[in-house]
Amino acid sequence: MKFILGKKLGMSQLFDKDGKAVPVTLIESGPCYVTQIKTKEKDKYEAVQIGFEKLKDKKVKKSSKKVPFRYIREFSGDISKYKTEDKIDASSFQEGDKVKISGISKGKGFQGPVKRWGFKGRPSTRGTKHEERTHGSVGIGGGMQRVIKGKKMAGHLGHERVTVKNLKIAKVDLENNIIAVKGALPGPRGTILEIRG
Repeated sequence: MKFILGKKLGMSQLFDKDGKAVPVTLIESGPCYVTQIKTKEKDKYEAVQIGFEKLKDKKVKKSSKKVPFRYIREFSGDISKYKTEDKIDASSFQEGDKVKISGISKGKGFQGPVKRWGFKGRPSTRGTKHEERTHGSVGIGGGMQRVIKGKKMAGHLGHERVTVKNLKIAKVDLENNIIAVKGALPGPRGTILEIRG
């Protein structure tokens, strides 16, 4: 069980052995520290809680003196390998490892059904006026006078948890604690990502 928290730095490219450009996302991964071990006896489930980005003494509140980190996440699985205050960094991962990465996608605000769901919209002629990007009728025949729950309509788009599986680690820079992952990842620059091996 491998895991770490990281911050998305942006996208770049690397060149493989054949000279082909490979698009990669750069992640500042750690260093993270184990803040707590959750056990079945005490917490009724098993997990490892880790913290990322230590806060300066000025910014630490009295209530968070025990855990002076900006970001805290829990990872469930085999907890036997970990102890409190263990350090987790980019050395946990190697080039070629397959990983699963979760993060919050870019928020796009309130959007219409054409952008949100890929609807075709109405025809631009045949009497259509100011309705080219509307979704049309939302009702249902047969006397059911209501809109069924879950109907695809306009609404809030993005800013939701997204998980991308089977991503390949292209390069690991141990000196700067940076992992380069092949392909695109959810969220803008600065998004906190959960990386699982």
